[in-house]
Formats: sequence, C-alpha cells, structure tokens
Amino acid sequence: MKKASHIFTFCLILFLSFGQAFCQKEYRKVVEFSLESGPLISNGQPWADQIKNLVSYHAVDLRFGWRMNPNSFYSQLYRYPVFGVGISTTLPYQSEIGRPQGVYWFFDIPFKVFEEDKKLNFSYFGHLGLGFNLNPYDSIENPLNRYIGSELNSYIHFGLKANYSLSKQMKIFSMIGLKHFSNGSTKKPNAGINLLPVSVGLRYNFDKGDTKTIQITENPKAWETGYWNTALYLGKKNYEVGGASYFRGGAGISYLWDKSYKYRYGVGMDVFFAPGLTDRSDISQATLWDQLSIAAVGAWEWKLTERLFVPIGLGFYLHRNPENQEFTWFYERVGLRYHLTQQFYSGIQIKAHKLKADFFEFTVGYSFRK
Repeated sequence: MKKASHIFTFCLILFLSFGQAFCQKEYRKVVEFSLESGPLISNGQPWADQIKNLVSYHAVDLRFGWRMNPNSFYSQLYRYPVFGVGISTTLPYQSEIGRPQGVYWFFDIPFKVFEEDKKLNFSYFGHLGLGFNLNPYDSIENPLNRYIGSELNSYIHFGLKANYSLSKQMKIFSMIGLKHFSNGSTKKPNAGINLLPVSVGLRYNFDKGDTKTIQITENPKAWETGYWNTALYLGKKNYEVGGASYFRGGAGISYLWDKSYKYRYGVGMDVFFAPGLTDRSDISQATLWDQLSIAAVGAWEWKLTERLFVPIGLGFYLHRNPENQEFTWFYERVGLRYHLTQQFYSGIQIKAHKLKADFFEFTVGYSFRK
C-alpha cells in the first residue's frame, strides 16, 4: 500500500506538469515511442555473472514532451530543448529481477541549435523518476538477486540521441545510454541494477505549422551578487541486510554566486544526523557526537530553466563516524531541485561515498535573495 501511494503521488505530480504544459499553446508538443534492448552490466561477483547470463532485457518507452517556448531566453540558451514525462516497462517478466518499470521526468537538449528543416540532429538526454515492480532479494524466495533489496527504487537513464527527420511532423531516432535502478540504501542489498540499452523509435510533432523565433538580444538580469542558501535533508537508511531502516537527515548552509545564466557555484557546511546507533551496532552507549557528522562542501548547480536546476556537490568531512557507514573522508551529491518561488525550493538528491549510495535526501530549502 505504501509503495502504491508513492507511485500514485509521483504520477500525479507528473500528470499535473504534463497537463499544464500541454494546455499552453506556445509549447510545441511531441510524443515518442521506442523499443530498447541491451545487456545487464555485472559487477564482477559470481552471483552477478550468473544473473547476467540468465536475464535478457527488452523494454518499451512512451514519452510526452513539449519543446520550450522558442521565444524565451532559456529556450534559446539551451538550443530549444524538450522537457516531458514518460513511462517505461520491461517486456518479459523474469524471476530474478521481476519486470522493472518506471515513471519519469525527462529532458532532451540538442548539441547545436535545433532547426526544423535540418535532417539530422544530435542531443543528450536524462530520465529521472521512480522504478517499481522489481523482484527484490529474499533469502528464501529470491536469494540470487543481491542487486536490489526493494520493489520501489529510483529510475535513472542518461545518454546520447540521434534524430532524423522524415517530415516536419515525423522523426525517427536512436538512443544509447546507461540505465540504473537503485533505492539509495533505504533497504539492502543495494548494489543497483545497471543496464546498457540501445533504443530505436518514432517521434510525432503535434504542431503542423512553423513557429516564428524571435531572437532575444536583451538578456534578463542575473543574480550577480552572492546570497545565502539553506537546506534541510530528510531520508532513511538501511545498514545491513534484514535489519531495520532508520531515519537519516541533516541540514546545510552555503553561500552561492550566480554570475552565469547556466551555472552557479559556492561553498558551505553540512551537518548530518544518524540516530539509532546503539540498536544497530555493538556500542552500548552512544552520544550525540557519535551520531553526528560535519563537513565542508563545494557546491555547483546547473540551471536548466529559471526555476529548475541540478545540484552537484563534493563534501569533505571535518568529523565523521565509520559506524554510520561514512566509509570515506569525502562524499558526492547529485540531484534535481525546483524553485517554487524565488526563495523556496524543493527536490531530491543522492549522497554517496565513491559512488556507493549513502541515502536519498528529500530536500526543502530557502534562498535569502533580495
């Protein structure tokens, strides 16, 4: 029931986003359908090689997208990208991994300025969402699958795309990239399922006529001065297979400079809290200091639109606890955030140590902008 509610909530958010964009006439709407196939990537363990030999991956994708208003500044800055929502489903059910499916938000950004009359265009894409309907590890019923410990996971797909125009309304395309299912250590095991699919498909443009593009010569005012940014991180973490999951959270403060239309950067501090140490370790008495970690952070953010951005961070621990599975003296962070207003934002990102997931950070924050 809890899994179904998460999927329903996420689908509702995507549906509202999809409906709002498709109701606006200035957006150019598209629909895409593709078939994909590719190998499962083994992590080198004997059980992983066994699953790789047993599993064959074939799937279908359906995407609804809208090309940003061609007369907006960020649309021209990113060469007329497409944003949208999609759903993916694996075709055969396989007892080792189930039938992985996903609902997601996506971006498709051309390498060069998009031209309707140009036959061949290249772009890069990203799909971010929820993966579900996986058959997780079970010591009795599914002991072989040590890749995934939960039915509900994150769904991530990044890669390159080639588009070829058959007409103004019909295009064929091919994609290649890395697809990843992971639960961010909310339930172990969590080695993650990695696939390398190749896709072929069709895109249909709903708009028949050409859209006049007005070249914008006057750029909007950028936030050239620095400002303070605060964030609250909420999540949970599973420390051992078969064990309980515990709250994991933290808070951060940073000072950001926003002098570029595409990027902002800054420095800051993070504090993390990992309760339940006495229950999940041999330590009989744990102090607050044992369950806290403190780090200095270098922040970099990629701005896709005026409100949507990708946070990327590299943190260096000033104080950490290996008992909280903080194995290295540094950590990485990447995710997706959206500014609800100029001050308030929300989003999700993953914190990891050497690309090994620590926990998913559901984030709310406030920017002290004048």
